[in-house]
This record gives sequence, structure tokens and C-alpha cells, in this order.
Amino acid sequence: MTRFRATFFYAFLAFFACSPLQAAHAEDAMKAVYHITDTENQAMLALNNARNHLRADPTAKIVLVANFKGINFLLDGAADKNGNPYRPAIEDLIAQGVEFRICKNTMDAFKVSADKVVPDVKIVPSGVAEVVRLQAREGYAYVKP
Repeated sequence: MTRFRATFFYAFLAFFACSPLQAAHAEDAMKAVYHITDTENQAMLALNNARNHLRADPTAKIVLVANFKGINFLLDGAADKNGNPYRPAIEDLIAQGVEFRICKNTMDAFKVSADKVVPDVKIVPSGVAEVVRLQAREGYAYVKP
């Protein structure tokens, strides 16, 4: 009787370990939210990280959320300290499915109008609330470049 129970137990485990439900879960895309709060020290690093992330996992879902001093790279005409514009890298990542979101609270505080934001960047009411929502409700992993 003990051998029967052990055999049944292992068969049960093997069945559920290889079930379609388990396989579908394993194929779900990995999701990451990159949180940028400082353009000078984080923006180019975040863009490079997102690019490398997609090379390693082309199915990854990536969202970059910017607030506080991190919004500057999402403004039209913004460039890094060497004069390299951010927009081409942003547009390239958008073409690969990466989403960019900018904090409306920060825009208001810094008196930045919506027409200054790079096209296809979504304005969200609060950058911090968006990061929390993505983590808590949508299962995104938090990345701080």
C-alpha cells in the first residue's frame, strides 16, 4: 500500500509539473518597470539597460517611468552632457514596444507643458503612483538604473 501511495504521489507531481497551466505560466513575458528620477545620472543608463534587456529577452514588456529630475530626457530637444540627443534612442525603444511614461505632477511643478514632451510618451497623473500600480497590480519587477 505504501508503494502504491508513493507511486501515485510522484505521478501526481509529474502531471502537474508538466501541465498546460504550468507551461502557459512559464511562457508569460517578463515585465519590468524602470524608474528614472534623475536624467543626468540615470537616463542614458536606463535607455542602454532597456536596449540590452530586449536583446536578452525580446519578449520582455518594459515601461520607463520618469518623475522629478528624471523627466528632462523625455522633453523634445533634450541631450546628454556630451550633446547626444535622447530622442532617437527613445523612438527606437518605442518601436520595439517599450513604453515611456512621464509624471504630470512633476510637469506641473516644473511648469512643463505637454507640447514639450516627446511624442508617444504617455503622461500619467503621478509617476510614483504609476510605478506602484505596475508593481502591485500588473506584476512588474522594479528596476532602478
